[in-house]
Amino acid sequence: MPIACFGEMLWDVLPTGKQPGGAPLNVAVHLHNFGLDAQLISRVGRDDLGTELLAFVEAQGVSTRYVQRGETHLTGVVKANVRDSMEVTYQIVKPVAWDYIQYNDALRQLVEASEAFVFGSLAARHSPSRETLYRLLQRAPLKVFDVNLRPPHYSRDVVTYLLRQADIVKLNHHELAEIMGWFGVSPDEETALRWLAERFHLQAVCVTKGADGAVLWVEQQLHSSPGIAVRVQDTIGSGDAFLAALLRGWLAGQPPADYLAFACAAGSLVASCQGATPVISEAQVQALAAA
Repeated sequence: MPIACFGEMLWDVLPTGKQPGGAPLNVAVHLHNFGLDAQLISRVGRDDLGTELLAFVEAQGVSTRYVQRGETHLTGVVKANVRDSMEVTYQIVKPVAWDYIQYNDALRQLVEASEAFVFGSLAARHSPSRETLYRLLQRAPLKVFDVNLRPPHYSRDVVTYLLRQADIVKLNHHELAEIMGWFGVSPDEETALRWLAERFHLQAVCVTKGADGAVLWVEQQLHSSPGIAVRVQDTIGSGDAFLAALLRGWLAGQPPADYLAFACAAGSLVASCQGATPVISEAQVQALAAA
């Protein structure tokens, strides 16, 4: 069964040049690296950047069957500021092709037949893609919300709605603090994760903490995994690799402590490489986790 990844695919523009990016694209590539069937739902322009981006995705072994091409809007571009390698910031151009993902029967059939549906808040910033996302969420079996707050491209109302739709939520510690502030709840990890799970009827909530690892609330228990020390090249895509690894373990029915440790190792391995989608294998991640 495929895993459908919905949302932005784009070029990250860095001082060293451009590289493919967008959380759904990165997650799909890493799911494929772990041996899963990932299908990417997005939209690019009918321009050279779009053609080049599609070629990259296909070269990684990921299908572009569900990536639409638009005539009126350009392929997405993001200017990434990597002066702080531990906390990359982004200037995201708007509007672009992935803001206009169109609902159709092919997307509906894919999502209905999928094992999981991965989505984020950024793709909901503009009404055409947001409406498509909302319709597909009604068809999805397991809904995985990668929160991914990028100011000013989100609103409390939309994020709250997406939390209500989700089964599994992954966010970072900054996002956790902000969302808890909306609801007047303590950002203490166990308090916050338990509250989120109960308030939004979630099966699991996971918070990444950069070099400090991650915590996971599942089945009324809090699990934690420490960070793995690596020489950081940049953190672009490390959270996406983490999510792909976490979802791999979840779908395989592994113990939470095992797949959380594997996910932390996957995120650290990608952070030790340049770019969001270095080719990494399950064996490499296992070796780092065991080191």
